[in-house]
Formats: sequence, C-alpha cells, structure tokens
Amino acid sequence: MNQVEYDYLRKLLKDRSGLILSDDKQYLVESRLLPVARKAGLASLGELVAKMRNGAESTIRDVVEAMTTNETFFFRDKIPFDHFKDSVIPDLLKARATRRSLRIWCAAASTGQEPYSLAMILKDMGAALAGWRVEIVATDLSQEVLEKCKSGIYSQFEVQRGLPIQKLVTHFKQVGESWQISPEIRAMVNFRQLNLLHDFSSLGVFDVIFCRNVLIYFDQQTKAAIFSRLLKVNEPDGYLFLGAAETVVGLTDAYRPCPQRRGLYVPRTESVASPSLVPGMALGARAAAAVR
Repeated sequence: MNQVEYDYLRKLLKDRSGLILSDDKQYLVESRLLPVARKAGLASLGELVAKMRNGAESTIRDVVEAMTTNETFFFRDKIPFDHFKDSVIPDLLKARATRRSLRIWCAAASTGQEPYSLAMILKDMGAALAGWRVEIVATDLSQEVLEKCKSGIYSQFEVQRGLPIQKLVTHFKQVGESWQISPEIRAMVNFRQLNLLHDFSSLGVFDVIFCRNVLIYFDQQTKAAIFSRLLKVNEPDGYLFLGAAETVVGLTDAYRPCPQRRGLYVPRTESVASPSLVPGMALGARAAAAVR
C-alpha cells in the first residue's frame, strides 16, 4: 500500500467511524484489511482501495467493520460494574420509585459482553426490581458483531474471560463446545446498529449510559461533540460511564466526575443538586435531591 492509498483510507475511516490512524499504523491497516481484500477476490490492498474509490459501498462497510471491531469481555475492568451494582442502581431505585422504570444504553457494545454483564447484574437483583420495566439498548457500528450479540453464543475462551463461574452456571447453557446465554437475559437487551458520529437522539433518554473504550479512538473535537450529544440523551440526574483511559477533563463542561469512583460521571446541570459529588457523601444521597 502506498502513501496515497493509506491517506485515502485514513480519511475514509475518520469520516465514517471517527477512527484516527497515525502515520505509524499502516502495518495495522494492512494486517486487518488483507483478509478483506482476499474475501473480495482482490490481489492487493491497492485493488481494494481502487474498488472503494469506485463507490463499492459494501466493500467500504467491510473495511470500516474490519478496522473498528475491538476487543471486549464480560465484566471488563470490574470496577465500573461494582459501581453500577453497589451505588448507581440503589440510587436510581430510590429516584425512580414513582415511575418504576430504568433505561440503560451501552454504546459501542461490540460482541455484547458488556450489555449482557449489566443484564445479569439486574437479573440477579431479583425482588428488588420486581414490577419494574428495565430496558437495555446496545448499539454498535458493526452489523457483523451485532449478529453475534443477538445469538448470545460465546466460546469457552470468551466465557473464561471475566465471567464468574456462578454466573456461567446460572445464566448459560452449553451448546457443543460453546456457551449460550439464557433467553431471559437475551430478552433484556435490544441491539441496534448505530454510528456515534451521527445523531442518536431517536434512541430516547437514558438513566445510565455506558460509553466505554471507544472515545479513545477519536480526536478531541469529535469527543467533545459526542459528549455534548450524550448530555441531551442522559437524564439530568443520570450517569455516564467511561473507560479507564477516558475522561471528560479538558474536553467538556457537560459532565463532572464522581469523587472516588473512577470512570463514573454525572451531568453538570444546575437543575439537579448532586451532594454525592462532595467527597465522603454516599452516592445514594442524590436520590433525595433529584428533581424529576
């Protein structure tokens, strides 16, 4: 692949997915796109680029999916899921006691381990959520990974990464050499294809948004724009989870971090008092001050 072809791919990937590739990532592009070229019956990446330049939309989609499919696993990083179970959900159970409903969005859900991890946590709460309407919306740019999500089938290697054995026994059944998550858990998650660079207001408003380990691939301007749009679909007294290497600092005033809770943020709004942002005060105390 020559420099002109690489520059074309870099611009296309930024425009289509927000992915930023530096000058030294050409090896990564070649390793991921050579299988795409072979699958299309092309002899080289140069021929692949030429086909894309001629407007082959299906080939362009294959290239974008190959470059943006990222690793994930059950209960990744653990701490955000502990915050979700031990602090955020108890807080929201009080704040939403009247309407008895929760909406959660997992952006960039990849192959589904994150939304299914959240669904298992909620399912295991049992009586605490009896009579509540709980919806988990999981989105991703890639239609290919969404199909895997919907099937809920994972390899032995995938279920061994982060998934506690008790949850494997409770929520999965073995299918050949693989494992399939239960129909009850699968029914809790609604999968949709979505590009975070596009308008997502049609998804509605969410109490909790997980947007983890995806913004690191975007430039500063794109990150700031996404934060601004996330705020519009996040309840004023809701929550935003980011990845361990991600932050709002220096990018936006829309959110502020929760002290001593790494990766957890709340909307910066004047209409909602947030005593939990004061160090040492329990997160659950926000429920008493929530303006609904």
